[in-house]
Amino acid sequence: MIRKIETKNAPAAIGPYSQAVCANNMLFLSGQIPVNPETGLVVEGGVKEQAERVFKNIDAVLSASGAKKENIVKACVFIKDMNDFALVNEVYSAYFSGCEVLPARSCVEVARLPKDVLVEIEAIAIL
Repeated sequence: MIRKIETKNAPAAIGPYSQAVCANNMLFLSGQIPVNPETGLVVEGGVKEQAERVFKNIDAVLSASGAKKENIVKACVFIKDMNDFALVNEVYSAYFSGCEVLPARSCVEVARLPKDVLVEIEAIAIL
């Protein structure tokens, strides 16, 4: 069974995709960018503030599915500038602090992200 996960507590999809899809007890979260769902605007500040907003959006989508950060098994981080790797890691580490098992992860520098943001993160979780 495949079902769509949707919440108003995270930014609405800006294209033809779902915020997340649940299939066979696996949750596939679309990439989250640092958009405040209440205003529809990219948060102000640098990559650290943007990464913090991304994780708030991830939490909202996880919550809508009944999952939490401990359910994440894989994360893919896309950053505009690899020089921001340490700052993103700082936020990433704080988000997953207390988790017994950290997700597998990849991190790549990309030429451009939607709305010209500095970071986007997608994730896979188990339910």
